[in-house]
Amino acid sequence: MKRFFLSAAMMFSLLYGNAQTKQPDSTGFQPRQLKLEEVNLVSSYYHQDGNNASVTGGIGSEKLSDIANMIDIKLTMYDRKYRKHSFDVELGIDHYTSASSDMIDLKANSSASHADTRYYPSVNWSMENDKKGTTFGAGLSFSKEFDYASVGANILFSKKTKNKNGEFTAKFQALFDQVSLVIPVELRTSSGGGEREHDDYPTSSRNTYAGSLGYSQVINKNLQLMFLADVVQQTGYLSLPFHRVYFNDGKVHQENMPDKRFKLPLGLRGSYFLGDHIIVKAYYRFYYDDWGITAHTAELELPIKFTPFISFSPFYRYYSQSATKYFAAYQEHTAADKYYTSNYDLSKFNSHFVGGNMRIAPATGVFGMKHFSMIELRYGHYMRSTNLNSDIISMNLRFK
Repeated sequence: MKRFFLSAAMMFSLLYGNAQTKQPDSTGFQPRQLKLEEVNLVSSYYHQDGNNASVTGGIGSEKLSDIANMIDIKLTMYDRKYRKHSFDVELGIDHYTSASSDMIDLKANSSASHADTRYYPSVNWSMENDKKGTTFGAGLSFSKEFDYASVGANILFSKKTKNKNGEFTAKFQALFDQVSLVIPVELRTSSGGGEREHDDYPTSSRNTYAGSLGYSQVINKNLQLMFLADVVQQTGYLSLPFHRVYFNDGKVHQENMPDKRFKLPLGLRGSYFLGDHIIVKAYYRFYYDDWGITAHTAELELPIKFTPFISFSPFYRYYSQSATKYFAAYQEHTAADKYYTSNYDLSKFNSHFVGGNMRIAPATGVFGMKHFSMIELRYGHYMRSTNLNSDIISMNLRFK
């Protein structure tokens, strides 16, 4: 953790020192050199516990801990047509340990699967034409861990209304994944069924195509609304290869799910300003997919500004979903089932997520440091009706 923040701070110093720009000339033309807008450093710690691990067929420990670090660098420049170009470069690194993943090999005291590190860099560009009220953008992303690799691309377009009180946004994203088929040790037929090097595992592809539409509107000086709709189509290997499923005859099988999945989330977000110090933020989402899951999400956040520079935001989220038609608990599947899973993420449940967010952004900088513009601390506690509980705490440091 200390090494990460020291490296990030050095990177910030180098970037800030090399990203100085000249003042606009007498014609008002903005310089075309890149300008450093801000740097965000985000660290979080997540821990969960439960007793419905999918690796062991819906029973067993779900203990998992994850430490995540991310650096986000935002740069801007103007071209000769006064269009604003924004560049967003991110690098994230997660490291987790998982009791359930350690049980891919039931006989091992500690297997190679008990811990892993994930790397996920991304870069996004957008061009905003303030005169026309339009924005174009595109981005690339990559994610890599022991048994999974993903390459993504996205494009976006937005258009503001003439009075600039409304904005339409459209985005398309594609993800191309390769899944290493790390199956439960007793179901392996080669190399004696033991742990193997990553390169020895066969792989299978999984593709995701997502289209997103949004429209935001300022209703009046107090109320803003946003309508959201997504259409998602997944194809390829959609099972998780190391998930066991125990049938009612006691035999163990590898999870088997359809190779297609269609998802349709629809959402509504609103913000209402109660004077100068309190904002009411509300969100509702309806979700449907052709695996038989329907879900409802309702969220409420109440940012309270104590001073112009200090605010606290308590939040609460309720979630409820039906089970996929392919889910059954430990030893409840039968030989008549074509598709089967004992993954409790696909079961019927409801959950509660509650916490708060403290934000400090002094005009003179945090601790009087001019370029240290904001510090944010966030904590949340998650409770699920399947007896899964988790806690997450995160910190965001912003430099400008």
